[in-house]
Amino acid sequence: MKKTGLTILSVFVLFLTWVIAGIWIDNPLLLPRFEDVLIAFGNIFLHTSSLSAILHTILRLLVGLILASVAGLLLGILAGFKQGFAVFFNPIVTVFRTIPVISITVILLIAFGFELTPYFITFLMLFPLIYQGTLGAIQNLDKELIDVYKLEDNHFWTGLFHCYFPLISSSIRTALLQSLGLGIKVLVMAEYLSQTKKSIGNQLYLAKVNLNFDQVFAWTLLLVVLALLFELLINHYKPIVDKVKKSSN
Repeated sequence: MKKTGLTILSVFVLFLTWVIAGIWIDNPLLLPRFEDVLIAFGNIFLHTSSLSAILHTILRLLVGLILASVAGLLLGILAGFKQGFAVFFNPIVTVFRTIPVISITVILLIAFGFELTPYFITFLMLFPLIYQGTLGAIQNLDKELIDVYKLEDNHFWTGLFHCYFPLISSSIRTALLQSLGLGIKVLVMAEYLSQTKKSIGNQLYLAKVNLNFDQVFAWTLLLVVLALLFELLINHYKPIVDKVKKSSN
């Protein structure tokens, strides 16, 4: 209860700060009033074009996340068991992590166009997180637990699903949480730069061009809400997985 109360208090302080700053600045081009942003936020759900943009952006995020998760898990597991592969692949992952997003966006726009670029950007930004999370989790496993399991059952595949995956599941979940938060920001930025049709990024671009800054803030607020919803979904997914595992055992 105390944690919930502090969270509510924090949100209230942010809200109060926004209201006071809006009244003090009194310039909608610099800081729209909270009530104007709230109206613009509600209007998002009244237009089919806005709903289509939200749906297409979420689908792009899910496609990029699934591809990055599959590649990151498989290669992370391989690197965890094969030190030579980990050493070989480390410079490639480092390049993915350090390359500026704007630079790779421009390169991909030239190579693949505005439709495919957001998918590639999302994959390239999320893959290193999931790969490093998987690799780090395997490398930090308790050696004594692994030795005990090997004494009972030394088969790779059964060990992978009944020993390694349960032990690294929390680290993978953390990597997925970080990936969703980063992914929605990177994806929308790529959509904005490439002006991808039917996207939140394009809606932000149109709002900026038309000087509708209440809509810019409303779309930004929507992105925050989406990121929070994704986090809640993953946090609630773990207990469901645990129940399935217990019932199967």
